[in-house]
Amino acid sequence: MLALTAGATCCVAVLAGCVGPQPSAVPANLSVAPTQVLSLELKATGVQIYRCAAAKDDASRFEWQFVAPEADLFDQGGQKIGWHYAGPSWESTDGSKVVGTVQAQNTGPDANAITWLLLSAKSNSGTGIFGQTQSIQRLQTVGGKAPADGCNQTALGKEARMPYRAIYRFYSAK
Repeated sequence: MLALTAGATCCVAVLAGCVGPQPSAVPANLSVAPTQVLSLELKATGVQIYRCAAAKDDASRFEWQFVAPEADLFDQGGQKIGWHYAGPSWESTDGSKVVGTVQAQNTGPDANAITWLLLSAKSNSGTGIFGQTQSIQRLQTVGGKAPADGCNQTALGKEARMPYRAIYRFYSAK
């Protein structure tokens, strides 16, 4: 009996390891309204685009300024079903689209990754998957931060395309 228990414990440990890392909890400031329900979760792979420019508060300093995201969106089966670009906008191959506006930010657990966000829908179009979206969360980000250096007077106007990944959750009314 002891051998069976030890064997079962070993199998549970091995199976738990196969699951992989569990997603981090969503910070309270990124929670959606209780009147909304998760309608879609997509994986994004792409870049965050930055441009070297004079600092807004001091023209003698230079800094990387965010321009736009550019990413492909994939469903849970790995099928590409849309893209994410400036706006910020999410557009599906079914023709629906949502444009968001940032409501809250959280640094998330990875200091080397772009922030986690809560966005509200500013506009929707189409009757497809994004047509009724009210809120969007950007979570589990990897990469995407502006370069730490390289922005100076000689690099003025130069773009940097920083690879990133994220999970986007879309919420609609219950």
